[in-house]
Amino acid sequence: MLERYFALSAYATTTRTEIVAGASSFLATMYIIVVNPAILSQTGMPFSGVLTATVLLSFFCSLMMGLYARNPLLVAPGMGLNAFFTFAVVKGMGVAWPTALGAVFWAGIIFLVLSIFNFRTAIVAAIPKPLRFAISSGIGLFIALIGFANAKFIVGNPDTLVSLGHLHDPILLTFLFGLALTAVLVARRVPGAIIIGIAATTLAAWPIGRWWGDASAVNFGQAALVNWRGLWAAPDFSLLWQLDLLGALKWSLLPVIFAFTFTDLFDSLSTFVGVAEAANLHDSDGNPRNVRQSLLTDAVATTLAGVLGTSPGTAYIESAVGVAQGGRTGLVAVVAAFLFLPFLFLSPLLSVVPSIATAPALVLVGAFMMKPIAQINWQRIDEAIPCLLALVLIPFSYSITHGIIFGFLSWTLLKVGTGQSRAISRTLWVIDAFAVLALVVES
Repeated sequence: MLERYFALSAYATTTRTEIVAGASSFLATMYIIVVNPAILSQTGMPFSGVLTATVLLSFFCSLMMGLYARNPLLVAPGMGLNAFFTFAVVKGMGVAWPTALGAVFWAGIIFLVLSIFNFRTAIVAAIPKPLRFAISSGIGLFIALIGFANAKFIVGNPDTLVSLGHLHDPILLTFLFGLALTAVLVARRVPGAIIIGIAATTLAAWPIGRWWGDASAVNFGQAALVNWRGLWAAPDFSLLWQLDLLGALKWSLLPVIFAFTFTDLFDSLSTFVGVAEAANLHDSDGNPRNVRQSLLTDAVATTLAGVLGTSPGTAYIESAVGVAQGGRTGLVAVVAAFLFLPFLFLSPLLSVVPSIATAPALVLVGAFMMKPIAQINWQRIDEAIPCLLALVLIPFSYSITHGIIFGFLSWTLLKVGTGQSRAISRTLWVIDAFAVLALVVES
Protein backbone atom coordinates (compact mmCIF):
# COMPACT_ATOMS: atom_id res chain seq x y z
CA MET A 1 0.00 0.00 0.00
CA LEU A 2 2.77 2.47 0.93
CA GLU A 3 4.66 1.48 -2.19
CA ARG A 4 1.71 2.27 -4.45
CA TYR A 5 0.61 5.49 -2.76
CA PHE A 6 4.04 7.09 -2.48
CA ALA A 7 5.59 5.38 -5.56
CA LEU A 8 8.69 4.45 -3.56
CA SER A 9 10.34 2.37 -6.28
CA ALA A 10 9.85 5.16 -8.83
CA TYR A 11 12.00 7.40 -6.63
CA ALA A 12 14.53 4.63 -5.91
CA THR A 13 13.79 4.53 -2.19
CA THR A 14 12.42 2.09 0.36
CA THR A 15 10.09 2.21 3.34
CA ARG A 16 13.06 1.82 5.70
CA THR A 17 14.94 4.69 4.06
CA GLU A 18 11.88 6.95 4.27
CA ILE A 19 11.34 6.14 7.96
CA VAL A 20 14.99 6.87 8.80
CA ALA A 21 14.81 10.08 6.76
CA GLY A 22 11.62 11.14 8.55
CA ALA A 23 13.22 10.55 11.94
CA SER A 24 16.30 12.51 10.84
CA SER A 25 14.25 15.51 9.69
CA PHE A 26 12.27 15.42 12.93
CA LEU A 27 15.42 15.40 15.06
CA ALA A 28 16.75 18.40 13.15
CA THR A 29 13.43 20.27 13.47
CA MET A 30 12.15 19.30 16.92
CA TYR A 31 13.90 22.26 18.57
CA ILE A 32 10.95 24.38 17.40
CA ILE A 33 8.68 22.66 19.95
CA VAL A 34 10.60 24.39 22.75
CA VAL A 35 12.13 27.41 20.98
CA ASN A 36 8.85 28.68 19.51
CA PRO A 37 7.10 28.87 22.92
CA ALA A 38 10.25 30.43 24.42
CA ILE A 39 9.97 33.28 21.89
CA LEU A 40 6.19 33.74 21.72
CA SER A 41 5.70 33.53 25.49
CA GLN A 42 7.47 36.91 25.70
CA THR A 43 4.25 38.42 24.31
CA GLY A 44 2.31 37.23 27.37
CA MET A 45 1.01 34.08 25.70
CA PRO A 46 1.26 31.00 27.96
CA PHE A 47 4.35 28.90 27.25
CA SER A 48 2.44 25.62 27.55
CA GLY A 49 -0.33 26.88 25.27
CA VAL A 50 2.13 27.87 22.53
CA LEU A 51 3.91 24.54 22.89
CA THR A 52 0.63 22.66 22.36
CA ALA A 53 -0.22 24.86 19.35
CA THR A 54 3.26 24.27 17.91
CA VAL A 55 2.94 20.49 18.15
CA LEU A 56 -0.58 20.44 16.70
CA LEU A 57 0.35 22.68 13.76
CA SER A 58 3.50 20.67 13.03
CA PHE A 59 1.55 17.39 13.16
CA PHE A 60 -1.45 18.35 11.03
CA CYS A 61 0.43 20.30 8.37
CA SER A 62 3.39 17.93 8.05
CA LEU A 63 0.82 15.14 7.65
CA MET A 64 -0.94 17.16 4.95
CA MET A 65 2.37 17.81 3.20
CA GLY A 66 3.08 14.08 3.17
CA LEU A 67 -0.35 12.74 2.21
CA TYR A 68 -1.61 15.54 -0.05
CA ALA A 69 1.51 17.14 -1.55
CA ARG A 70 3.55 13.90 -1.21
CA ASN A 71 6.76 15.82 -0.62
CA PRO A 72 9.43 15.08 2.04
CA LEU A 73 9.01 18.47 3.70
CA LEU A 74 8.15 19.17 7.33
CA VAL A 75 5.90 22.09 8.24
CA ALA A 76 6.09 23.98 11.54
CA PRO A 77 5.95 27.55 12.91
CA GLY A 78 8.69 29.47 11.11
CA MET A 79 11.76 30.83 12.82
CA GLY A 80 12.10 34.51 12.02
CA LEU A 81 8.34 34.76 11.63
CA ASN A 82 7.95 34.05 15.35
CA ALA A 83 10.54 36.72 16.15
CA PHE A 84 8.72 39.21 13.89
CA PHE A 85 5.43 38.32 15.61
CA THR A 86 6.92 38.87 19.07
CA PHE A 87 9.39 41.71 18.80
CA ALA A 88 8.13 43.76 15.84
CA VAL A 89 4.34 43.36 16.02
CA VAL A 90 3.45 42.76 19.67
CA LYS A 91 6.31 44.45 21.51
CA GLY A 92 7.36 46.95 18.84
CA MET A 93 3.92 48.12 17.65
CA GLY A 94 2.04 47.40 20.86
CA VAL A 95 -0.44 45.08 19.13
CA ALA A 96 -2.23 42.69 21.48
CA TRP A 97 -1.30 39.08 20.81
CA PRO A 98 -4.89 37.98 19.97
CA THR A 99 -4.95 40.71 17.31
CA ALA A 100 -1.56 39.58 16.00
CA LEU A 101 -2.97 36.05 15.73
CA GLY A 102 -5.83 37.53 13.71
CA ALA A 103 -3.29 39.12 11.35
CA VAL A 104 -1.65 35.71 10.92
CA PHE A 105 -5.03 34.21 10.05
CA TRP A 106 -5.79 36.86 7.40
CA ALA A 107 -2.31 36.43 5.92
CA GLY A 108 -3.14 32.74 5.60
CA ILE A 109 -6.42 33.54 3.83
CA ILE A 110 -4.50 35.66 1.31
CA PHE A 111 -2.14 32.69 0.85
CA LEU A 112 -5.07 30.39 0.17
CA VAL A 113 -6.49 32.71 -2.48
CA LEU A 114 -3.10 33.08 -4.17
CA SER A 115 -2.58 29.31 -4.07
CA ILE A 116 -6.05 28.39 -5.35
CA PHE A 117 -5.61 30.69 -8.35
CA ASN A 118 -2.11 29.35 -8.98
CA PHE A 119 -0.45 32.74 -8.52
CA ARG A 120 2.19 31.26 -6.21
CA THR A 121 2.88 28.48 -8.70
CA ALA A 122 3.40 31.16 -11.36
CA ILE A 123 5.92 32.83 -9.06
CA VAL A 124 7.93 29.61 -8.82
CA ALA A 125 7.88 29.24 -12.61
CA ALA A 126 9.05 32.87 -12.99
CA ILE A 127 12.21 32.36 -10.92
CA PRO A 128 15.16 32.09 -13.39
CA LYS A 129 16.96 28.77 -13.11
CA PRO A 130 20.37 30.27 -12.25
CA LEU A 131 18.73 32.07 -9.32
CA ARG A 132 17.14 28.79 -8.22
CA PHE A 133 20.60 27.23 -8.09
CA ALA A 134 21.97 30.22 -6.16
CA ILE A 135 19.06 30.23 -3.69
CA SER A 136 19.53 26.52 -2.98
CA SER A 137 23.26 26.98 -2.40
CA GLY A 138 22.71 30.13 -0.35
CA ILE A 139 20.31 28.27 1.89
CA GLY A 140 22.97 25.59 2.27
CA LEU A 141 25.43 28.21 3.51
CA PHE A 142 22.74 29.60 5.80
CA ILE A 143 22.01 26.19 7.31
CA ALA A 144 25.73 25.55 7.82
CA LEU A 145 26.11 28.97 9.48
CA ILE A 146 23.23 28.16 11.85
CA GLY A 147 24.97 24.90 12.77
CA PHE A 148 28.31 26.62 13.36
CA ALA A 149 26.63 29.38 15.41
CA ASN A 150 24.67 26.89 17.53
CA ALA A 151 27.95 25.18 18.39
CA LYS A 152 29.77 28.48 19.04
CA PHE A 153 32.27 27.50 16.35
CA ILE A 154 31.52 30.85 14.72
CA VAL A 155 30.98 33.71 17.19
CA GLY A 156 30.41 37.45 17.03
CA ASN A 157 33.41 39.75 17.15
CA PRO A 158 33.18 43.57 17.47
CA ASP A 159 36.37 44.04 15.41
CA THR A 160 35.87 41.53 12.61
CA LEU A 161 32.06 40.97 12.83
CA VAL A 162 32.59 37.22 13.19
CA SER A 163 35.48 34.99 14.22
CA LEU A 164 36.35 31.45 15.25
CA GLY A 165 35.31 30.32 18.72
CA HIS A 166 37.72 29.20 21.42
CA LEU A 167 38.97 25.77 20.43
CA HIS A 168 39.56 24.80 24.05
CA ASP A 169 35.85 25.25 24.86
CA PRO A 170 34.37 21.83 25.79
CA ILE A 171 31.18 22.67 23.90
CA LEU A 172 33.15 23.38 20.74
CA LEU A 173 35.28 20.26 21.16
CA THR A 174 32.13 18.17 21.56
CA PHE A 175 30.71 19.69 18.37
CA LEU A 176 33.91 18.93 16.45
CA PHE A 177 33.77 15.34 17.67
CA GLY A 178 30.17 15.05 16.50
CA LEU A 179 30.94 16.71 13.16
CA ALA A 180 33.90 14.41 12.48
CA LEU A 181 31.99 11.27 13.46
CA THR A 182 28.87 12.17 11.47
CA ALA A 183 30.92 13.20 8.41
CA VAL A 184 32.74 9.85 8.38
CA LEU A 185 29.47 7.93 8.78
CA VAL A 186 27.83 9.92 5.96
CA ALA A 187 30.86 9.49 3.69
CA ARG A 188 30.80 5.74 4.34
CA ARG A 189 27.05 5.73 3.55
CA VAL A 190 26.13 4.19 6.90
CA PRO A 191 22.30 3.92 7.17
CA GLY A 192 20.95 6.37 9.73
CA ALA A 193 24.30 8.19 9.90
CA ILE A 194 22.78 11.52 10.93
CA ILE A 195 20.65 9.99 13.69
CA ILE A 196 23.68 8.09 15.00
CA GLY A 197 25.67 11.33 14.96
CA ILE A 198 22.98 13.23 16.87
CA ALA A 199 22.74 10.47 19.50
CA ALA A 200 26.52 10.21 19.89
CA THR A 201 26.95 13.98 20.21
CA THR A 202 24.17 14.13 22.83
CA LEU A 203 25.94 11.45 24.89
CA ALA A 204 29.26 13.29 24.51
CA ALA A 205 27.61 16.54 25.67
CA TRP A 206 26.20 15.01 28.84
CA PRO A 207 29.30 15.74 31.01
CA ILE A 208 29.34 19.46 30.09
CA GLY A 209 28.38 21.43 33.18
CA ARG A 210 28.63 18.35 35.37
CA TRP A 211 32.24 17.22 35.05
CA TRP A 212 33.75 20.14 33.15
CA GLY A 213 32.84 23.35 31.36
CA ASP A 214 29.81 25.62 31.61
CA ALA A 215 26.88 25.57 29.17
CA SER A 216 25.01 28.60 30.53
CA ALA A 217 26.00 30.78 27.57
CA VAL A 218 24.32 28.49 25.05
CA ASN A 219 21.60 26.77 27.06
CA PHE A 220 19.15 29.43 28.32
CA GLY A 221 21.31 30.13 31.38
CA GLN A 222 21.50 26.45 32.42
CA ALA A 223 24.95 25.35 33.57
CA ALA A 224 24.54 21.83 32.14
CA LEU A 225 24.04 21.29 28.40
CA VAL A 226 21.97 18.10 28.68
CA ASN A 227 19.26 18.18 31.35
CA TRP A 228 16.52 15.82 32.43
CA ARG A 229 13.33 17.73 33.22
CA GLY A 230 10.92 14.85 33.57
CA LEU A 231 8.91 12.73 31.20
CA TRP A 232 5.28 13.90 31.03
CA ALA A 233 3.44 17.22 30.74
CA ALA A 234 -0.26 17.73 30.03
CA PRO A 235 -1.25 19.64 26.85
CA ASP A 236 -2.67 23.16 27.18
CA PHE A 237 -5.42 24.12 24.71
CA SER A 238 -6.03 27.59 26.16
CA LEU A 239 -4.93 29.44 22.99
CA LEU A 240 -7.37 27.67 20.68
CA TRP A 241 -9.61 30.23 18.88
CA GLN A 242 -8.22 33.15 20.89
CA LEU A 243 -7.50 35.23 17.76
CA ASP A 244 -9.14 38.63 17.23
CA LEU A 245 -10.31 38.56 13.60
CA LEU A 246 -12.04 41.93 13.46
CA GLY A 247 -9.33 43.77 15.38
CA ALA A 248 -6.73 42.60 12.87
CA LEU A 249 -8.59 44.28 9.98
CA LYS A 250 -7.68 47.83 11.05
CA TRP A 251 -5.92 49.91 8.39
CA SER A 252 -2.92 50.31 10.67
CA LEU A 253 -2.38 46.54 10.66
CA LEU A 254 -2.43 46.05 6.88
CA PRO A 255 1.38 46.41 6.69
CA VAL A 256 1.65 43.67 9.33
CA ILE A 257 -0.56 41.32 7.32
CA PHE A 258 1.46 42.15 4.20
CA ALA A 259 4.75 41.51 6.01
CA PHE A 260 3.53 38.11 7.26
CA THR A 261 2.30 37.27 3.76
CA PHE A 262 5.40 38.32 1.87
CA THR A 263 7.95 36.85 4.29
CA ASP A 264 6.15 33.52 4.56
CA LEU A 265 5.70 33.43 0.78
CA PHE A 266 9.40 33.63 0.05
CA ASP A 267 10.41 31.42 2.98
CA SER A 268 8.23 28.62 1.61
CA LEU A 269 9.18 29.19 -2.03
CA SER A 270 12.88 29.14 -1.19
CA THR A 271 12.46 25.87 0.71
CA PHE A 272 10.59 24.19 -2.15
CA VAL A 273 13.09 25.44 -4.73
CA GLY A 274 16.16 24.71 -2.59
CA VAL A 275 15.24 21.16 -1.65
CA ALA A 276 14.01 20.38 -5.17
CA GLU A 277 17.28 21.52 -6.73
CA ALA A 278 19.41 19.69 -4.18
CA ALA A 279 17.50 16.40 -4.46
CA ASN A 280 16.37 16.68 -8.10
CA LEU A 281 12.69 16.58 -7.12
CA HIS A 282 11.22 18.15 -10.26
CA ASP A 283 8.16 17.68 -12.41
CA SER A 284 8.21 17.36 -16.21
CA ASP A 285 8.41 21.15 -16.57
CA GLY A 286 11.47 21.44 -14.33
CA ASN A 287 9.57 23.04 -11.45
CA PRO A 288 9.58 21.69 -7.86
CA ARG A 289 7.46 18.54 -7.66
CA ASN A 290 3.79 19.01 -6.70
CA VAL A 291 4.48 22.68 -6.04
CA ARG A 292 0.81 23.72 -6.15
CA GLN A 293 -0.17 21.18 -3.49
CA SER A 294 2.88 22.11 -1.39
CA LEU A 295 2.08 25.81 -1.53
CA LEU A 296 -1.55 25.13 -0.64
CA THR A 297 -0.38 23.13 2.37
CA ASP A 298 1.82 26.03 3.42
CA ALA A 299 -1.16 28.39 3.11
CA VAL A 300 -3.25 26.12 5.32
CA ALA A 301 -0.40 26.09 7.85
CA THR A 302 -0.45 29.88 8.14
CA THR A 303 -4.24 30.05 8.44
CA LEU A 304 -4.36 27.24 10.99
CA ALA A 305 -1.56 28.86 13.00
CA GLY A 306 -3.79 31.82 13.83
CA VAL A 307 -6.57 29.50 14.96
CA LEU A 308 -4.32 27.27 17.10
CA GLY A 309 -2.39 30.14 18.69
CA THR A 310 1.07 30.42 17.15
CA SER A 311 3.04 32.36 14.54
CA PRO A 312 2.78 31.44 10.82
CA GLY A 313 3.63 27.90 9.76
CA THR A 314 5.97 27.23 6.87
CA ALA A 315 7.92 24.43 5.20
CA TYR A 316 11.19 23.82 7.06
CA ILE A 317 14.53 23.91 5.29
CA GLU A 318 15.81 21.43 7.92
CA SER A 319 13.78 18.90 5.90
CA ALA A 320 16.93 18.72 3.80
CA VAL A 321 18.43 16.60 6.60
CA GLY A 322 15.97 13.82 5.76
CA VAL A 323 16.52 14.31 2.04
CA ALA A 324 20.26 13.93 2.66
CA GLN A 325 19.44 10.57 4.25
CA GLY A 326 17.78 9.45 1.03
CA GLY A 327 14.18 10.52 1.71
CA ARG A 328 12.32 11.32 -1.50
CA THR A 329 8.56 10.98 -0.89
CA GLY A 330 5.76 12.21 1.33
CA LEU A 331 6.27 9.23 3.62
CA VAL A 332 9.15 11.21 5.18
CA ALA A 333 6.75 13.99 6.25
CA VAL A 334 4.16 11.48 7.47
CA VAL A 335 6.73 9.74 9.71
CA ALA A 336 7.93 13.08 11.10
CA ALA A 337 4.33 14.24 11.68
CA PHE A 338 3.59 11.28 13.93
CA LEU A 339 6.87 11.82 15.77
CA PHE A 340 5.65 15.33 16.68
CA LEU A 341 2.38 14.09 18.13
CA PRO A 342 3.64 12.33 21.31
CA PHE A 343 5.25 15.57 22.43
CA LEU A 344 1.84 16.91 23.31
CA PHE A 345 2.55 14.87 26.45
CA LEU A 346 6.33 14.21 26.34
CA SER A 347 7.71 17.69 25.65
CA PRO A 348 10.22 17.58 28.57
CA LEU A 349 12.13 14.86 26.70
CA LEU A 350 13.23 17.40 24.10
CA SER A 351 15.51 19.06 26.64
CA VAL A 352 17.72 15.99 26.51
CA VAL A 353 18.94 16.77 22.96
CA PRO A 354 21.00 20.02 22.94
CA SER A 355 21.46 22.28 19.93
CA ILE A 356 25.07 21.21 19.43
CA ALA A 357 23.86 17.64 18.86
CA THR A 358 21.99 18.71 15.72
CA ALA A 359 24.63 21.29 14.70
CA PRO A 360 26.85 18.72 12.88
CA ALA A 361 23.83 17.56 10.87
CA LEU A 362 23.06 21.14 9.82
CA VAL A 363 26.64 21.73 8.68
CA LEU A 364 26.68 18.54 6.62
CA VAL A 365 23.31 19.38 5.08
CA GLY A 366 24.88 22.70 4.07
CA ALA A 367 27.43 20.74 2.05
CA PHE A 368 24.65 18.67 0.51
CA MET A 369 22.74 21.81 -0.51
CA MET A 370 25.76 23.29 -2.33
CA LYS A 371 25.60 20.90 -5.30
CA PRO A 372 23.52 23.17 -7.59
CA ILE A 373 26.18 25.92 -7.49
CA ALA A 374 28.13 24.03 -10.17
CA GLN A 375 25.27 24.60 -12.62
CA ILE A 376 25.55 28.41 -12.53
CA ASN A 377 27.28 29.89 -15.57
CA TRP A 378 29.74 32.18 -13.81
CA GLN A 379 31.06 33.42 -17.18
CA ARG A 380 27.83 35.37 -17.75
CA ILE A 381 28.33 38.43 -15.56
CA ASP A 382 24.70 39.56 -15.94
CA GLU A 383 23.68 36.31 -14.25
CA ALA A 384 26.71 35.77 -12.01
CA ILE A 385 26.21 39.00 -10.05
CA PRO A 386 22.54 38.35 -9.08
CA CYS A 387 23.45 34.76 -8.21
CA LEU A 388 26.32 35.94 -6.04
CA LEU A 389 24.07 38.42 -4.22
CA ALA A 390 21.44 35.76 -3.51
CA LEU A 391 24.14 33.26 -2.55
CA VAL A 392 25.96 35.42 -0.01
CA LEU A 393 23.19 37.69 1.30
CA ILE A 394 21.10 34.77 2.54
CA PRO A 395 23.71 33.82 5.18
CA PHE A 396 25.28 37.28 5.59
CA SER A 397 21.96 39.04 6.26
CA TYR A 398 20.70 36.01 8.20
CA SER A 399 17.56 36.23 6.06
CA ILE A 400 16.48 34.01 3.20
CA THR A 401 13.93 36.64 2.17
CA HIS A 402 16.48 39.44 1.80
CA GLY A 403 18.82 37.27 -0.23
CA ILE A 404 15.99 36.39 -2.61
CA ILE A 405 14.77 39.99 -2.88
CA PHE A 406 18.14 41.40 -3.88
CA GLY A 407 18.73 38.45 -6.19
CA PHE A 408 15.47 39.21 -8.02
CA LEU A 409 16.01 42.98 -8.16
CA SER A 410 19.60 42.75 -9.39
CA TRP A 411 18.62 40.14 -12.00
CA THR A 412 15.98 42.49 -13.41
CA LEU A 413 18.29 45.51 -13.27
CA LEU A 414 21.11 43.80 -15.15
CA LYS A 415 18.83 42.26 -17.77
CA VAL A 416 17.25 45.65 -18.46
CA GLY A 417 20.62 47.42 -18.35
CA THR A 418 22.08 45.03 -20.94
CA GLY A 419 19.14 45.30 -23.33
CA GLN A 420 17.48 42.02 -22.37
CA SER A 421 14.28 43.38 -20.85
CA ARG A 422 12.21 40.94 -22.94
CA ALA A 423 13.73 38.14 -20.85
CA ILE A 424 11.87 39.47 -17.80
CA SER A 425 8.44 37.87 -17.46
CA ARG A 426 5.40 39.83 -16.32
CA THR A 427 5.27 37.72 -13.18
CA LEU A 428 8.85 38.64 -12.31
CA TRP A 429 7.99 42.33 -12.73
CA VAL A 430 5.15 41.85 -10.23
CA ILE A 431 7.51 40.05 -7.85
CA ASP A 432 9.98 42.93 -8.12
CA ALA A 433 7.25 45.43 -7.28
CA PHE A 434 6.27 43.50 -4.16
CA ALA A 435 9.96 43.12 -3.25
CA VAL A 436 10.46 46.89 -3.35
CA LEU A 437 7.26 47.40 -1.36
CA ALA A 438 8.47 44.91 1.24
CA LEU A 439 11.75 46.80 1.64
CA VAL A 440 9.86 50.10 1.99
CA VAL A 441 7.49 48.68 4.61
CA GLU A 442 10.39 47.14 6.54
CA SER A 443 12.37 50.37 6.58
